[in-house]
Amino acid sequence: MSSAEPSREKPIIVGVDEGPGQEHLVLFAAREAALRGRPLHIAHAIPLPLSGLVGGPDDGGEGGPAAREGAHHLRRFEDLARSAVPEVTVAGELPLGHAAAVLVERSRDAEMIVIGHRGSGGFPRLPLGSVSWQVATHAQCPVIVVRPGAAEEPDRPGAGRVVVGVDTGDASLDALDLAYVEAELRGARLELVHGAFSPGMVPTGPIGMVPPDFATLDQGARDFLTKEIDRRRHRHPAVQAELRIEHTRPATLLAEASRDASLLVVGSRGRTGLRRLLLGSVSAEVLHTAECPVAVTPAPDALDAAPDTPDGG
Repeated sequence: MSSAEPSREKPIIVGVDEGPGQEHLVLFAAREAALRGRPLHIAHAIPLPLSGLVGGPDDGGEGGPAAREGAHHLRRFEDLARSAVPEVTVAGELPLGHAAAVLVERSRDAEMIVIGHRGSGGFPRLPLGSVSWQVATHAQCPVIVVRPGAAEEPDRPGAGRVVVGVDTGDASLDALDLAYVEAELRGARLELVHGAFSPGMVPTGPIGMVPPDFATLDQGARDFLTKEIDRRRHRHPAVQAELRIEHTRPATLLAEASRDASLLVVGSRGRTGLRRLLLGSVSAEVLHTAECPVAVTPAPDALDAAPDTPDGG
């Protein structure tokens, strides 16, 4: 079954911390849970006690100050979600461990993970974005990364458009499947965006080199993607899909298309069989440049192992 297919039991999990913008993150996740008819779990990771440090073991663990402070924030976020989206069942989680590892582990049984772009998830001294990066590259379910100020507002202009980056070389097209699901849930139109080669992207070759036939390449991409749209029409008859092909860098095109969009969906194209998975260059760039929340689909046969705990890099 595709990772985009909703489950009847799996929750939406949102990872929160003490930083700014967490209320918007929780509200986004609560609305996503309402759209999918799923329960919402709000998770705040509590770091394990570190021996040999000033302050001793009471600084962390289930009974330490970090846990008590985390429980306080968790109650506030639970109340916010229940008040704003009362039809959603809300539960809190205070797992022990490194935030990224906890969320990746939970992704095995989750419908979706929602996390902030800069969120530390209960481990406040991690490098910028390290938790979001690790979860997006290692999770076994789709991950939505919400940039500060980019949380979806249902009634704002542009909220009726979902954008998906499509590549004719992506055999799985899981990102396209997820985008159709998200567009249908939102009652939104779907914009398929493909950045094609342009003459300026081709390096100068030796005299007599035959240049690529760009018209043929464009038509081939259009035919392939139109066929994929037609294949999904019967499954999602209410979704109006449009195809946009332009001669520009894919990441630049997707960043532009994300303006005023409800959601941007990309594939991870991660490698399997490696301890550390890697996002494709386009997906990695748009996580930093998109102006709306970004959904990342997991790589096929994603690695089961959780990410290594960051060592400060």
